[in-house]
Amino acid sequence: MPNADNTAFESIRALSAVGIALSAEKDERCLLELIVQSAKQLTNADGGTFYSRTDDDELKFEIMHTDTLGVHMGGTSGIPIDLPNVPLYDEQGEPNHKMVAAKAAVTGETVNIRDAYNAPDFDFSGTRAFDETTGYRSKSFLTVPLRSHEDEVIGVLQLINAVSRDSGGLVPFSVADQELVMSLASQAATVLTKERLIKEHRTLFESFIELIAAAIDDKSPYTGGHCRRVPELTLMLADAAAETQYGPLKDFAMTEDDRYELKIAGWLHDCGKVTSPEHVVDKSTKLETIFDRIHMVNTRFEVLKRDAEIRVLKQKLEAREKGKRINEKKLDKALAGELEQLDRDREFLNVCNVGSESMAKKDQERVERIGAYLWVNSDDEEISFLTDDETNNLNIEKGTLTSEEREIINHHIVATIKMLESLPYPKHLRRVPEFAGGHHEKMDGTGYPRGLTRDEMSVQARVMGIADIFEALTADDRPYKPAMPISEALQVLGRMKSNNHIDPDLFDVFVRKKVYLRYAQQFLEPRQIDHVDVSKIPGYETLADEIQRKTANMGGG
Repeated sequence: MPNADNTAFESIRALSAVGIALSAEKDERCLLELIVQSAKQLTNADGGTFYSRTDDDELKFEIMHTDTLGVHMGGTSGIPIDLPNVPLYDEQGEPNHKMVAAKAAVTGETVNIRDAYNAPDFDFSGTRAFDETTGYRSKSFLTVPLRSHEDEVIGVLQLINAVSRDSGGLVPFSVADQELVMSLASQAATVLTKERLIKEHRTLFESFIELIAAAIDDKSPYTGGHCRRVPELTLMLADAAAETQYGPLKDFAMTEDDRYELKIAGWLHDCGKVTSPEHVVDKSTKLETIFDRIHMVNTRFEVLKRDAEIRVLKQKLEAREKGKRINEKKLDKALAGELEQLDRDREFLNVCNVGSESMAKKDQERVERIGAYLWVNSDDEEISFLTDDETNNLNIEKGTLTSEEREIINHHIVATIKMLESLPYPKHLRRVPEFAGGHHEKMDGTGYPRGLTRDEMSVQARVMGIADIFEALTADDRPYKPAMPISEALQVLGRMKSNNHIDPDLFDVFVRKKVYLRYAQQFLEPRQIDHVDVSKIPGYETLADEIQRKTANMGGG
C-alpha cells in the first residue's frame, strides 16, 4: 500500500510540474513538444504524436516522436512531416470512426487500445505497412482529445507503446496512465487555448490599429503611407539607440515587449487626424478650399484685360465720332504694357498660390498692391480685385495653411492624446499615449501641445519625433513641397538639432548608424538617395568628436 501511495504521489507531483512548465511556455511549437514529451514520460511511452484540428475538419500532424526508431519530426525539429491530413468526415459527411485519432476528435472520447493488430473496429493498415517497412511493432495506443473552454476538440494527443518500467516489454496503457494523460490533456488544452486566444486578440488588436492608420492615410491622398512608415523608422532608430554602448544612451535598452509597445504607439501616433477636416488636411495650395480659387482670380485678370481693351476701343471710337485726332499708337502701346503687367501679376499670384518654405516681405507687399486693383463684378459693382481672405491666404509666409488652419491641424495631436488616454491598456502598453503624444514636442519646450522639455520626455517619444520629421521631409506625397533627397533632409534635421528642437544624441545615432540610409533604401525613391557628406551636416558629432569633447570638458573641470 505505501508503494501505491508513493506512486500516486509521484504521479501527482510529476503532473503538477508539467502543468507549471506548460503555463510558463509561450511558444506554441515548444508547447506542443512539451505536451508530447511530458505525456511520454508520465506513461513511459515509446512514441507520441500530436495532431491539431484544422478549420476544414482535418487532423494535421504537428509532432511525431518515436524513441526506438530515433524519430523526431515536426515542432522544433525543423523536419517537416510529409503525411496527409486525417479527415474527420467522409465525402458523405459521415464521421470517420475507422481512424483512431479521427474517432477521438469526432466523439471527444479517449480511445485506449491494448493491441492495434487485434482492433477490428479500426483501420490500422497504414500502421501495419509502417511496421513492415521499419521492423517496428506498434501495439498499445492511447488517444486523447484536447477540449477547449468552449468544449471544442482542438487537437489530439496519441501515445504509442507503453513500456513496462520493470520488464522493459510492451504493455497496455493502464487506467492510471489514461487518467494521467487525460488530466495532462485538459491542462494542455487550457494553456493552448489561452495562448491562441491571446495571439488572436493581439492579431485582432493590431489589425484594428492598422485599419485606423490606413483610414487616416486614405483620408488624404497627400499623406498616404505616413502612418505605416513612421512606425518602421521609429523602430529602426530605437534599435540603433539600444545598441549604443557609449554616452547618454548607453543604458537605454528595449525588450520585445518594449518594442511592441513602441510599434503600437507608432501606428497610433496620428490617430487624432480622424477629426481633422479634409479641406484643411488636403489643402495643396493657398487658395484651395473645396476647389482652388486661383481659377477665379485668373478669370478676374481676364476681366481686367477685357475692360482695358474695351476702354481703349471706346476712346478711339469716341475720337473718330467727334473728329478728334488722337495718338492711337500711343494708346495701343500703353494698352500692351497694361496687359503685359496684368499677365505678370497673374503669373506672380499663381506662383504665390503654390506655397513655399518662406515668402519674402516684398512679395507679400506686391500681393497687397494687386489686391487693391479695382474690377467690376457680375453685379456691376466696382470692388477690390482680391478679397481680404484671398489676400491673407496668398500672403501665407510658409506652406499653404493660415494660422487658423494650422491650429486645426495641430489640434490632431490633442485629439490623439485624448483618444489614447481614454483606452484601458494592459500593463505592457500603458506608455503608448506618452510615446505617441510627444512627437511634436521640442527639446527646448517650444513644441506642442504640452510644451514639454527634453527631460520631461521618454527616449521613445524623442525617437518618434525624429522619425515623424524625417518621414515628412522625404515623403513624395505632400501637396506643398517636393520630396527632399536624404542629404537635404539631414541638413534640416541638423539645424533643428542646433536649435535644440530634436534630441541631439538620438540625431547623432540616426546619422552615425546610418538609420536614414536603411530607411531610404526600403521606402524612398532611388533619386532621393544621394551622397551624404556627414561633415557638412550642421551640429552633427561623430563618436570620436563626442568623446574628445567630453574628455576635454572633464579635463577643464
